[in-house]
Amino acid sequence: MQQDSFVIRADICYSAAPQSLELYPGGWLVCLEGQSAGVFRTLPEQYAGLPVLDYSGSLVVPGLTDLHVHAPQYAFRGQGMDLELLDWLDRYTFPEESKYASLEYADRAYRRFVEDVRRGPNTRACVFATIHRPATIRLMDLLEESGLCTMVGKVNMDRSCPETLREASAAASAQGTRDWLERIEGRYSRTHPILTPRFIPSCTDELMGELSKIQQQYGLPVQSHLSESRSEIAWVRELCPNAKSYGHAYHAFGLLGGPDCPTVMAHCVYSEGEEAALLKAQNVLVAHCPASNMNLSSGIAPVRRFLRDGLSVGLGSDVAGGTHTSIFKAMADAIQVSKLRWRLVDEALAPLTVSEAFYLGTLGGGAFFGKVGSFAPGYEFDALVIDDTRYTPQERIELETRLERTVYLSDERDIRHKFVQGRKLF
Repeated sequence: MQQDSFVIRADICYSAAPQSLELYPGGWLVCLEGQSAGVFRTLPEQYAGLPVLDYSGSLVVPGLTDLHVHAPQYAFRGQGMDLELLDWLDRYTFPEESKYASLEYADRAYRRFVEDVRRGPNTRACVFATIHRPATIRLMDLLEESGLCTMVGKVNMDRSCPETLREASAAASAQGTRDWLERIEGRYSRTHPILTPRFIPSCTDELMGELSKIQQQYGLPVQSHLSESRSEIAWVRELCPNAKSYGHAYHAFGLLGGPDCPTVMAHCVYSEGEEAALLKAQNVLVAHCPASNMNLSSGIAPVRRFLRDGLSVGLGSDVAGGTHTSIFKAMADAIQVSKLRWRLVDEALAPLTVSEAFYLGTLGGGAFFGKVGSFAPGYEFDALVIDDTRYTPQERIELETRLERTVYLSDERDIRHKFVQGRKLF
């Protein structure tokens, strides 16, 4: 069933701010033409004529946003978790991504990735593809068919990678990106391009300059990696000796935020001082990827400090550094690693709360897509209907406690229904 205007009756929860939950047991959630008209304790008379979807007893929350995921890496999740980042890229990531030169292979692999995300709790995602144009377009086709809302990037690399992934030159890489953009123009309604220099070590100054021209011409958002590991930062320091920081190396080419260049940077584990100040000034959205940072021994990002200092933060699964696409899992991981940072690194940075982690995975990350991640009036209507009876006692418990248990215990089995922009996917 698909309809743009309807009412949901359920136990409803959403974030108003990092430390503020809006809780409506037995509430009424109104969707008007794909947007939320608000949540009410009693249904206003003006909406009485709308169809009612009665999910009484179920938990309804906004759809989740994954700010950072590598679709081609889905096929080798759970491998090489004893390695650090750069060795892991060489041994596992680059060989796997090279396979996407075959459109047949890409189609099979991307179908599995897309179906996993479609069945899970995420409704929005910023997705890395590979350097391969046909495979990237196939991924975009599949995501469009899924009903999800995504941004997808053809990756750019012209150095520091195997020949099978190294584009012939900066000019060739830039032209490949322009060709891709021309091929997809007007093709999709829910799937959009995002400029994707893999990271500074894989892109020459010439390529970064060309990508800057493309960004300005098309007004594209940007996604990349920043300050993920100490060895990566040291490498960037050698490659860009005149840059004040890793972040400044992007900023020198106009590819780090600002009003005309919306940017999401994954990790930022070691972003501090001038770099952190630059991220805030440019309104860069930090994609915190706790599972990947644990698995690849990169470190623990100071998310409490980011929130305290007013930086914009959301969550990323970072498959396959992370092993699960679910941003509920990322919420739980974010809380857990923040406890370790508080206990072992800096006792001045208190651990994240469930409310804060839920905010990061909904309203915090959703902001990259506009008015997304909330049921406040005017927000796009992305919603999950969750049957939490599998892990919730029969006796009635508080809605906030049910949300906490959902963050830690739920999986795709518990998602009864999923809505994106007011459309019911299942």
